[in-house]
Amino acid sequence: MTEKPLQLALVGATGSVGRAVLEDLEARDVPGIPRLLASTRSEVDLLEFRGEEYEVEAVSERSFRGCDVAILAVPAAAARELAPRAWANGCLSVDLSGAFRAEEGVPLVVAGVNDADVARGSVRGVVASASGPVVSLALTLAPLHREAGLVRVVVTVLFPASSAGRAGVRQLEREMVALLNGEEPEPSDLSHRMGMNLVPQVGAFLPGGSTEEEAAVGSELRRLLAAPGLGITATAIRVPVFYGHSLIVNIATARPLTVEAARAVLRASPGLKVIDDPAGRVYPMPMLAVNDDAVLVGRVREDASQPNGLDLFAVADNLRRGAAGNAVRIAEAWVRQRLS
Repeated sequence: MTEKPLQLALVGATGSVGRAVLEDLEARDVPGIPRLLASTRSEVDLLEFRGEEYEVEAVSERSFRGCDVAILAVPAAAARELAPRAWANGCLSVDLSGAFRAEEGVPLVVAGVNDADVARGSVRGVVASASGPVVSLALTLAPLHREAGLVRVVVTVLFPASSAGRAGVRQLEREMVALLNGEEPEPSDLSHRMGMNLVPQVGAFLPGGSTEEEAAVGSELRRLLAAPGLGITATAIRVPVFYGHSLIVNIATARPLTVEAARAVLRASPGLKVIDDPAGRVYPMPMLAVNDDAVLVGRVREDASQPNGLDLFAVADNLRRGAAGNAVRIAEAWVRQRLS
């Protein structure tokens, strides 16, 4: 919670992430009424927020005046254009597009992991929100890193259909209907069918065989944990689930960490919920994470194949927590720091 109403401009308010931002603001009762903006012509003129309807405006020269923060839930090209315009009006941009994640002078932030870095947003007027799966991964691994020191991370990221936007959700809906009726789905914009299938490619391939998304997991996590020498390898797979990033994680630590101690560390960490009772068949699942602000963590167990090894499974709502929730918390941190 901020100490004064959050003067927020929400660009891309009518999209999936924009609507998730409104849900997060409402659910956590963040004070203030956001200015609802669309970077391009929108078919939606009004959006409901706290029981009232508010107009969605086209971005103009006046859009950012009087605002503390603009959340940019727009494509990268639009974010690059709008961020300087917002900063010219004294309004920090929190970018969700990925346009600024590798830019010099732009801090990469996961709220709850490296909040102090938000202050460096004043260099360029932009703070980059980490990619959705890395938000969940950093929140999960940061407390374990502080406790025992990570030396290696192996992670498989399962991407839901919604990570490809509304088009991905609609595609999976169409495919499942067709398949359940014994029909072959029509070709789509994505490279392969998602329904009843797994696609081991998310993002373009790079030299060496990794995809852009897989490479980003390593580069972002090292920055967030301030661990440039940390060994990380990632595999990204698109799965036939509508919502929720899932993370299959194997780690090795510098110092011994028992399963019981790891669970205790995770339970004590804000933003996490430990759901771990295998005997009772209780563990994280994507359906449990939808509309939850927390990262759900479970299946914590020893990896006896290596010294100081642990395995775990984590899931989080990719829209509500991985994108919207992180952006709003960054905005709140910026306002708190400016007031202090």
